[in-house]
Amino acid sequence: MSLIDARGLSCPEPVILLRKAMASKEARYEMLVDNHAAKENTSRYAKSQGYEVTVTETNGEYKLVFKK
Repeated sequence: MSLIDARGLSCPEPVILLRKAMASKEARYEMLVDNHAAKENTSRYAKSQGYEVTVTETNGEYKLVFKK
């Protein structure tokens, strides 16, 4: 499992980081983001790659879990 910390980054950077991480073909990834656009865009990308997405929010930060 990989943890990707994309807090403080604007799109498309979080999606690019996720795409690079997914090149390893792991079954699970976790990502931290701190804005709604990054949450939506990375979720959409992961779903397009066949991953299920779970999102939890804590104090304005989102933890996304992507599982195959």
